[in-house]
Amino acid sequence: MAILVNAETKILVQGITGDFGARHARLSLDYGTKVVAGVTPGKGGQFFEHGAHRVPIFNSVADAARATGATVSAIFVPPPFAGDAILECVDAGLDLAIAITEGIPVKDMVRVKRAMAGRATRLIGPNCPGVVTPGTGDKSFGGCRIGIAPGYIHQRGHVGVVSRSGTLTYEAVYQLTVKHIGQSTCVGIGGDPVNGTSHLDVIKMFNDDPDTHAMILIGEIGGNAEVEAARWIKANVRKPVAGFIAGATAPAGRRMGHAGAIVGGAEDTAAAKIAVFQECGIEVAVTPSDMADALIRAAKAKGVTLS
Repeated sequence: MAILVNAETKILVQGITGDFGARHARLSLDYGTKVVAGVTPGKGGQFFEHGAHRVPIFNSVADAARATGATVSAIFVPPPFAGDAILECVDAGLDLAIAITEGIPVKDMVRVKRAMAGRATRLIGPNCPGVVTPGTGDKSFGGCRIGIAPGYIHQRGHVGVVSRSGTLTYEAVYQLTVKHIGQSTCVGIGGDPVNGTSHLDVIKMFNDDPDTHAMILIGEIGGNAEVEAARWIKANVRKPVAGFIAGATAPAGRRMGHAGAIVGGAEDTAAAKIAVFQECGIEVAVTPSDMADALIRAAKAKGVTLS
């Protein structure tokens, strides 16, 4: 099992004819992902070709979903149009929209969030690396790579990873893989202040997933999402959890990288979040290079074997 996506999930790519979308569509196809459709308005009827793959292109998400059975979209649409691209997924009734696009105006995302309230579609992102459910590597269990994460660093296993940072997601995954500890699903939720899915949403899914035996939660300064997740973990999770908070040296009041990474109050600081993690029984990684070792410590404390 896994969360959100698996080897059978059918994917469409919005913006498949653009340079960035095309590049990552190819990488996803190489990984074994079932990319069954592309969407570029005005280019319906054409095909996206890569090796033995011939992916049909449609003018709209609704047309693509109806013709191919795609239930998930990877969105590589420029920022001015990305909000409407997300809403197109909602109107088409997709299960999941994964918005890779960086730089979507906050006012557009506020509009999107309001329009999505009560609708069936879940949004991951925006400004995120996407989602990977690793395969076994021998094609007996294919993988599903949606977004921009490097597929080759992943290994099939039982650790769930959720992060606001793309690069720290890759770092955690690589550390696990070189120690022969595989992952169930890796989710980059994005670093924007208005996003679709929170740390807590993903932690709840990992907690309910019998194939996820342990978790790594990666956060950063700004907002209270990590604190909210940590409190819930303390009350509900018995699986080993390790955590890391980026931005310990960031000066208060200065935005650092992600649009959501700005300290607005005492509880937004790295020190405050680390203190809550420790209070809630989450094994804290002191540096980014310590994330896998922190999870190993947490697992050992709970008598859980990671493999």
